Amino acid sequence: MARATVYEDVESERERLTSMAQRIWETPELGLQEEESAQVLIDRLMEEEFDVEVGLGGMPTAFKASYGSGDPTVGILGEYDALPDLSQKVTAEHDPVEQGGPGHGCGHNLFGVAGVGGAIGVKRAIERGDIDGTIEFYGCPAEETLVGKVFMARDGVFDGLDAAITWHPSTLSTPTLDRSLALDSIQFTFDGVSAHAAAAPESGRSALDAVELLNTGVEYMREHISEKARVHYVITDGGDAPNVVPAKATVWYYVRAPTRSEVEQISDWLTDIADGAATMTQTDVNRRFITGCWDFLPNRTVTDVIWETMQEVGEVGYSDDDRTFAGKLKETVSDERIEASLEDVPEEYAAEIRDANLYDVPVPPHAEGDVGGGSTDVGDVSWITPTGQFRAATWAVGTPGHTWQATAANGDFGKQGAVYAAKVLGGTAYTLIENPSIVAEANEEFDAETGEQSYETPLPPETEPPFDNTAP
Repeated sequence: MARATVYEDVESERERLTSMAQRIWETPELGLQEEESAQVLIDRLMEEEFDVEVGLGGMPTAFKASYGSGDPTVGILGEYDALPDLSQKVTAEHDPVEQGGPGHGCGHNLFGVAGVGGAIGVKRAIERGDIDGTIEFYGCPAEETLVGKVFMARDGVFDGLDAAITWHPSTLSTPTLDRSLALDSIQFTFDGVSAHAAAAPESGRSALDAVELLNTGVEYMREHISEKARVHYVITDGGDAPNVVPAKATVWYYVRAPTRSEVEQISDWLTDIADGAATMTQTDVNRRFITGCWDFLPNRTVTDVIWETMQEVGEVGYSDDDRTFAGKLKETVSDERIEASLEDVPEEYAAEIRDANLYDVPVPPHAEGDVGGGSTDVGDVSWITPTGQFRAATWAVGTPGHTWQATAANGDFGKQGAVYAAKVLGGTAYTLIENPSIVAEANEEFDAETGEQSYETPLPPETEPPFDNTAP
């Protein structure tokens, strides 16, 4: 089978891919600051003679790399941003490399590297004449703040794709059929009047009072939104001293719901409450829309190809040493968390997974139709072109994302999982390019699922990438 040559080409890149993943892990950069991380990927793609376009969507660390010509055009999505406060050494106890520093607790040091590996495998197949079409790799910054793909999508970066595929580091290797929540990220800043809180309170108008009234109003709103909707906030600026009436205060909200339309409805209601809080406190309010994203719409046709490829590639192939270290990390994860990670897993796999330290046997797609509690800007791409994604086992069983345990794994045995993911990405893209009929079927499914609802950017006009908001 010609597809096997893609796996062989990816395997020949193992040392380079793991080295790239290690380099990005050692230099973690927050979203929209990933200059070194993006360059690691760009340099390798340029060595392979991809055409690279940098600075997409107004973001210097966003790029597209293309090879080949004509249709089908298949895109592989990649990410490389780190998280704040997740610096961690490769050890089974919490021990930051840099106290308070960023770290790859979500595995994005593996994410983009695997995509590059898969794209290179397909490129070589096109170069040999095994298949005809175009392979594209998309370097997508700032996924953790749900920014990169949203601004790229607004500028039409993904419009020419016939299909897109992506993956994410995880505790299991399995295709993804559950949906995510759409989201809005909004800041409200209230401007009041400063005064001495004891000597002349009548002269002041508290911006913090307005923030607290907004938050109180939201608590009453919660009763009247759907069960799957989520509204959460943090006060980022509430004043400096108790005896000074705060003249300025800011609260940052995330609004999530199963559909884009419901998110917009809740966000409008939230804005009305903010206006009411400003009226009650005689302050002024400024609404800043930071970003927003759509829910993930899985394409079953593309997902079936992913599953077929995962079965063909087989297990990651971790060593005994890898499994021993994973066992030490697993000991630091609570039994409750391990059980929670198995809630949606088919029962015939759950017992075996529960007893393992690392479980790299592919698990069939499941949880179709379920709606998870998180959000991803892959959702925007999935409403533009048929999109499939999968998870690959790179962490110890039960490990939550965004934890020091995940950071430790991503700097050690997880790098082998990135090579596995590269093979799955490469094999899937190869199959789609080789079989235009499958791509046509995926697009027919896409048209039926989306109906008359076409993608529209969540971003208000003139919105710029939030370079001052790098923390999630």
